[in-house]
Amino acid sequence: MRDVSDEHPQPRAAGDSTPAESHPANGANVVLDDVGIRRALTRIAHEIVERNEDLSRLYLVAVPNGGVPLARQLAENLRSIADEDVTIGILDTTLYRDDLITRAERPRLRRTEMPSVVDERVVILVDDVASTGRTIRAAMDALMDFGRPRSVQVVALVDRGHRELPIRIDYVGKNIPTREEDLVLLEGEDGHLEGPLRVVVQPGGRKEETS
Repeated sequence: MRDVSDEHPQPRAAGDSTPAESHPANGANVVLDDVGIRRALTRIAHEIVERNEDLSRLYLVAVPNGGVPLARQLAENLRSIADEDVTIGILDTTLYRDDLITRAERPRLRRTEMPSVVDERVVILVDDVASTGRTIRAAMDALMDFGRPRSVQVVALVDRGHRELPIRIDYVGKNIPTREEDLVLLEGEDGHLEGPLRVVVQPGGRKEETS
């Protein structure tokens, strides 16, 4: 996955009992394991239910790649908590990024799968790592090609800070203080975002991509 995203740092969630960091062989620190991720997404699902009266208007829109498994888990949680089947879409932000023309290499496009327009829907953008705010801003721009939502809310599993745009995250799984040069990744097994997931911080490993 990549190091990405958005908004003003949020307070650490009450009751966050994530185990102490572990250290894989590559020197990265595991700051959220699969159990911690599932716990955070369950809490976020409850917060979504509490905040939104008409759950039938909800539309989860995942920012690939990391937002996709998170949105699917959130949808499962909402079905379990509120007996509501929530629409899920996938929205690539690549062509809407404000750094597109400054990149030396042609960006790799990811898939977009939006099963319906978003008119009058409460859209919840789901991303894995929030940082500068540029990915979320790009997602909001891309979203307008699919209609006029009633409102837009934002979920980030991790908020690492370093905001450059005035973007606010509505639901945060975990706030993680980092240095700008650190790389924060959502990882799965064998390089795929499937099976048990974890969030790792690689000190000094950040790529050129700005999120």
